[in-house]
Order: sequence, then C-alpha cells, then structure tokens
Amino acid sequence: MIITIDGPAGTGKTTVAKRVSDCLHIPYFDTGAIYRSITFGLLEHSIDYGNRDLVIEFLKGFAFKTKGKKGGKRYFIGEVDVTENIRSSEVTNAVSAVSAIKEVRDFVYTIQRDYSRSKDAVFEGRDMGTVVFPEAEVKIFLTARPEIRARRRLDELVEKPLRQGEALDYDTILNDILRRDHLDSTRDIAPLKCADDAFVIDTSEMSIDEVVNQILEYKLSKNA
Repeated sequence: MIITIDGPAGTGKTTVAKRVSDCLHIPYFDTGAIYRSITFGLLEHSIDYGNRDLVIEFLKGFAFKTKGKKGGKRYFIGEVDVTENIRSSEVTNAVSAVSAIKEVRDFVYTIQRDYSRSKDAVFEGRDMGTVVFPEAEVKIFLTARPEIRARRRLDELVEKPLRQGEALDYDTILNDILRRDHLDSTRDIAPLKCADDAFVIDTSEMSIDEVVNQILEYKLSKNA
C-alpha cells in the first residue's frame, strides 16, 4: 500500500509521516531530503541551477543514499553525511526553484517509483498524491494557517542552535513561508495542490497524535 502525505511547509508533514510509518511498520520515504540534497550539492559546487545543462550534468554523478531507520535516518551524498547541511536557510531558500526544474523532478520520480515497486511505504511531499502516485490507495493533504505554521517554525528554531543565515524572527519566517507557498503552488511543473480524492486535515489546532489517529482511522475506513 502507498500512503501519500502532501501539504505546504509547517503543517507537520514530516513528523506525521514518520509517526504513521512507525505505527504501520512500513518505511517512510523523505522526498524533501532528496530535493534538499540535490540543492545542497548544486550550491556546494557553485553550479548555476538556472542552467539546465549544468544541472543535468550534475545529476549524472549524483549519488544519494540513507542510513539508519526511523528517527535515526542520516542522508548522504556519496559518502558525505549532509543531514544537517540540507536544513540550512541557504538550501531552504533555493530548494523550491531547484525542485521546479523538470529534469530534477524526473530524476527524483524515478527513484520514488523504483522504491515503491518493492514495498509498501509512506511518501511525504507536495505532489505525491497528484503527480507521483495518483493511484495511491490513501492520499492525505495537510494544511494549516500560515500564522500557525510560522509560529511552529519559530518554536523549532528556539529549541536548536541557529544555522548560519537563519532568522529567529516571526515576521521573517512568516514571509518566507508565504513566499515558498507562492513558488510551490504557481510553478509550471507539478505545483503544490490537493488531489481531488485526498483526505484533507487542517492541523492548525491539532496535536501530532490527533492528526496521526485521524489518518490511521481513515486508512482503516478505506480498507473496510
């Protein structure tokens, strides 16, 4: 069974997807980590991601892999651990543009579909239920008010050391979220949108446990 969990940043997708995969004892596939790793690699090598030929050439030698399980997953480009690097503000600011490149999306689609052929999994992203797995048995779309999402992001930053370039400022974070929402939802290729047959959950006033329980109950209803 393929379960897709889509939605904008700050809705709790990653945490919810990991929790659902744990409850169902099936793997969790972090799509965002691949796009972020590609973005980091391009930035690290000072490759102009506006030049498609250079991006295509970079992808030919790009080797992404994960190690560990569940919450202990680490992400690697080749043998280099980039788990922390891919969460930098520099990567966050560029990842929407990089993920809008057709060749990048095609590259990631191939990895996702190859992975899904051999096992059940929870796939989290922005176009999982609309583009990558339109045939998925269970499609979830998480949403939340931008103000709530910005507050959650601020709370996350308060709990951990700031990375270079990160702002511990509510208004800056809110504007970044609104900017990324616009970029993700208006891009020509695979824009962020809710699948017609997705189960929509507004997480604004819900705990992670409440969201996970709703998803598990919905999955049971689909199996009935």
